[in-house]
This record gives sequence, C-alpha cells and structure tokens, in this order.
Amino acid sequence: MRKRIKDKIILHPIMSFIVLIIATIVASGILNLFDVSVTYNKLNTSGAYESTLVTVESLFSLNGIKFIFSNTVLNFASFTPLSMLLIILIGIGIMDKSGFLDSFFYILTKKISKRTVTFSLSLICILSSIMGDISFIILIPLAALLFKYGKRNPRAGIICAFASLTCGYGINVFMTSTDSTLLGFTENAARMVLSDYSIGNYYALFIMIIAAISLALIITSVTEKIIVPELGSYEFEDDEEDYLTKREKRGLIISGFCGILYIMIFVYNIIPGLPFSGNLLDHSQDLYIDKLFGYNSFFNQGFVFVITFLFIILGLSYGIVNKTIKNHRDMCSQFSHSLDGIGKVIVLIFMASMFIFIFKATNIGTLIVASFANLVGNSGFSGIPLILLMLFVSAVSTIFVPGCANKWVILSGSLIPTFLNAGLSAEFASVIFRTGESITYGLTPVMAYFVIYIAFMELYSQDNFDTITGNIKHIYVYAKHTALLWIVILLLFYITGLPIGIGAFPSI
Repeated sequence: MRKRIKDKIILHPIMSFIVLIIATIVASGILNLFDVSVTYNKLNTSGAYESTLVTVESLFSLNGIKFIFSNTVLNFASFTPLSMLLIILIGIGIMDKSGFLDSFFYILTKKISKRTVTFSLSLICILSSIMGDISFIILIPLAALLFKYGKRNPRAGIICAFASLTCGYGINVFMTSTDSTLLGFTENAARMVLSDYSIGNYYALFIMIIAAISLALIITSVTEKIIVPELGSYEFEDDEEDYLTKREKRGLIISGFCGILYIMIFVYNIIPGLPFSGNLLDHSQDLYIDKLFGYNSFFNQGFVFVITFLFIILGLSYGIVNKTIKNHRDMCSQFSHSLDGIGKVIVLIFMASMFIFIFKATNIGTLIVASFANLVGNSGFSGIPLILLMLFVSAVSTIFVPGCANKWVILSGSLIPTFLNAGLSAEFASVIFRTGESITYGLTPVMAYFVIYIAFMELYSQDNFDTITGNIKHIYVYAKHTALLWIVILLLFYITGLPIGIGAFPSI
C-alpha cells in the first residue's frame, strides 16, 4: 500500500520542472505584491560604485503570461545545451554504431582496474574546465558508454562525470576566459581600497593543483564505495566476445592515425607566430587566453563542431576499415544512431529551458545574491569566520544564480573590499568564491547543463522511476565531501600562510 502511494507521489522529471515553473510564477507574484527589493553597491565600467536596486518582476499577471508565451519559442530555439547536444550526438552516434567505442574502451579497460578508470575519468572531467560548458555535452554521454562497454552500470559513469564536472567547476589549473573576466572584476574592486593592486594570471595555481588531485581521489572513492553499490547491477542486452579481431585492431590504428592528424592540424592553427599558423585565434584580443577562449573566438563559437567532426573522422575511418560501414546509407544511418528515441529527452530539455528562462526573468536569484552581498559587507567578520561566511554565501548564491560572472559582478563590489580591510588578499577571496560555487553547482536545476545530467540518467534508466530529487541526492553525496575538502584546504593555506599561487598569498 505504501509503495503504491509513494509511486503516485514520485514525479517524473518533466512533471517536476512543470511544478517548478508554476511555483516560480506564483512566488514572483507574491514577492512583487509585497514590494520585496534589495539595494546593493555595484562597480560600474569606470570603476566607481553605483547604487543598484533589484526588484522582483511578477509573471503572475496578464502581462507576465503574455511575456512567457511570446518568448518561449525563441528561448527554446536559442537554448545552447540542446543544439550542442544534438550536434555532439551525431558524432558519438557514428563512433558508437561503427564499433569504434566498443573496441577503444575494450583496449582502454581490459588491463586497467575499475578504480583507475574511475579516477582517470574524474580527473579528466575536472581538468576539462578549460573547454568550458561543452565538457558537459561531451563527457557525460562518453562516460556512460565507457562504463557500459566496461560492463559496469552506465549510470554510475554519468553520475561520476557530472559530479566531477560540477564539483571541479571552480578548479581551473589552466587560465580560462572566465578566469580572465573574473580577474578584471576582482582587480577593479581591489583598487577601490588599494589603488595599485594587481593580480597575476597564475594567482591560484598551487592550491588548484592540490585540489584537482585531491578531489579526483575523493570522487573516485565515493563512486566506488557508495554510488556503484547503491545503483546495483545493470542488465546488458548481450555478451559480446571478449577479444578484438585483427580487423578491429587495424581499424583502431587507422582511425587513431586519422584522429591524431586532425588534432595536429587544429593545434597548429591555434599556435601563434609560426608560418601559416594562428588562423583560429581571435586577433582582436591582446591576451592569448582571450584570443583562444574569448567570447568571439573560434574556439568558443565553433569548438562543438570541431569535436563532432573529430568523432565523425574516428567513427567513419574505423567503420570503413572494419566493414561496419559499407556504403553511404550505412554512414547516414549511423549518424542518427544516438538520436533514436530521444523524444522524451527533448521534452525534458524544453521544460528545463522554460523554467530557467522564467526564473531568470523574475530576478529572484539576483535579489538573493544581492542580499548576500550586503550580508558579507555588513558582517564585520574577519579571519576564519569571514572565510567560512564567504564560502557559505558563494555556495548558496550558486543555487539561485549559477552563472559565475553574473554573481561576481554583484558580490565582488562588497566582498573584495571586506577581505582587504580584514587583511586577506583579493586572490584568496576569489579562490573562496570559486570553491563555494563548486560545492552546489551540480545541485541546482537553474544550471543549464543540469538537465543534460537528468536526461542521460533518464535515458539509461531501467526502472522508469527516475526523479530530479533522486538524482540530486547522488550529487549531494559528492557535494558534502567537496565542501569538507575545501574547508580543510582553505584553512590549511590560511593558517600556514603558504602561497596559493605564483606571487599570491592568503593574507596581504
């Protein structure tokens, strides 16, 4: 009886997003009715403070409903995760159907322990932050197939990849375009207190290297000891022969050669200063990192198809050599292989995109973050209490405003001067901000790529009882361990005074 009642209460992810949409619309009307607002100090482009008022926009009205209806189609059409997913799945489809992934993952896993495979996957996901958001689209489906062809539950691979991508979100061993943007905000805020304050590009290198390796070890341990046993066994369709034929080995060699050649051509074109090189850089920028990863750079705008084309080359060359692709009809059929049966996934992404759009339009998230900015600025804390308060503020703010730059624009104007006046460096404040993000980044449905995680968990579900809350619980286990790890690391560096990066220390 209890099981029947529970089954009726459990909501499908699509229904959960519908409930969130309705709740957000109603909440916006109530908050607007009571004139809930927040004023905070924001740094403008000239580096001066300006008072900014944040109010809640009500969508619980005739104008609000008209706004939703008139923007829904445009919002869904421009929802980046959907277009990137569909394009990437074309490449993954031909790699999978041609047999390339089966053979490649067999070679990869046959003499390597499961724990080593999990650690390698986790570390790759953590370091993939250099690629930006596209890493969610590439690594989540590949992680599922890695575990599947390794005769392990593919859902464990999905959870491990998503946890590594989100808990490692703020861990950037390599400088990215996002880091460059945040650095500008941080310096401007710091110069309100110390006019000659400057920050180097590698201000967090040491602490990030330690965190990346430590986090990968923790995620591996959580995956193997908690998640894998919790998920249980997975039923596979068939048991294929446990060896590679000569033709399959030859296919791997040829496809590997073609893939390496393609990568070499691409890499040569992002290296400046060589003959006929640098063609894929944005030469309107000054810094190399912005030339490579800037908003208008080829890497930022075209990298999805660069990766997709690599996958097509690998799958196509393998299929031709291995005779799994005999003509153009086979090739076209394999292109669409990964797109078969994803109608429910598209509906799920539609509902998620609608929820994110509506939540952002209400300004509820911005209002909460602005309130936290005032809280830290007026706290009067210093030392360890200030460090823990900022970690908490960053973590909770991320649930409502996942966008890194959007939060830092609001928070930096209050947080950086507070840290400097307390004797702590702006670099350390920036590190704490990024670490706080990583704790809760995978727990919020407002994050655009959260739905990709939910979609693939649904795709590989064999019991049809997948829920958003159930999938969040998996990531929550990792989030707890990530929070504990970061508290230990941050306090260790603060107490010892060790440099967090090149020329940067916790205190000034």
